[in-house]
Amino acid sequence: MGFRITFLGTGGGRHTTMYQTRCTGGFLIEHDGKFLHVDPGPGALAQMQRIRYDLTRTDSVIVSHCHPDHYSDAESVIEGITRGGWVKRGSLYGSRTVMEGSGGLGPALSRYHLTLPERTRVFEPGDVLDVDGMRTEVCVAKHSDPTNVGFRFDTGNGTLSYVSDTEYSDEIADQYRGSRVLLLPITTPSGNRIRYHMCTDDAISFVERVRPELAIFVHLGVVILRKGPDAQARMVEDATGVRTMAAEDLMTLDIGDELRLGKAETHEEPWIPDSAP
Repeated sequence: MGFRITFLGTGGGRHTTMYQTRCTGGFLIEHDGKFLHVDPGPGALAQMQRIRYDLTRTDSVIVSHCHPDHYSDAESVIEGITRGGWVKRGSLYGSRTVMEGSGGLGPALSRYHLTLPERTRVFEPGDVLDVDGMRTEVCVAKHSDPTNVGFRFDTGNGTLSYVSDTEYSDEIADQYRGSRVLLLPITTPSGNRIRYHMCTDDAISFVERVRPELAIFVHLGVVILRKGPDAQARMVEDATGVRTMAAEDLMTLDIGDELRLGKAETHEEPWIPDSAP
């Protein structure tokens, strides 16, 4: 039944989140009829309403780390998975700070919401997860939340990698070699590197080492949005020869024999799905 990503939000960082310059809702993965929500931060619920996505269709949720642009809508997603808490179903995966709290961070989820899914799992780098039949590898990141991780998803047509928030190092980039599609959190433009995040200059180094078929900027901060993320992505493509683009909110990507980009159909009027009691 294929593999599709819907980008519910392509922004990231404090100021993009505060002002919702871009939504910060993470992304939905549809794989073989199952739905996984990755990092549902602010804007996730509103975007799902706009595309008429029934939250009760979601089977699993992954939260990479304990920063609100990655977790704030997760409790509502869990309630969707479990039909409002009435049906014990689905899976929840999270870092230690998200699930248990550590070092002054978290937990991000209430004790009540942790009891709702059928399965919960605290992950660490090196773990391999079976997410509704999809092999998912957990990778090292270097971030202000030290439990943060990235992921390699086996799509059946190559590896989709989501790096999540991190500083650049050759060792971190090398984990993603062999990726067909690389989702890179590029928070700032060229010449504006900040601690625990990557800028366009880091993207050049990252893409050069991994050599994916397609690299996509996500987690866009306000400074790169002011500069123009499309121009920053072209800078990477010109430097590496690898197709590179900046994601847009509600963009879709189908991963099959070919990579196909599209846009989710949107609606502005209020909507109540048939599944609502």
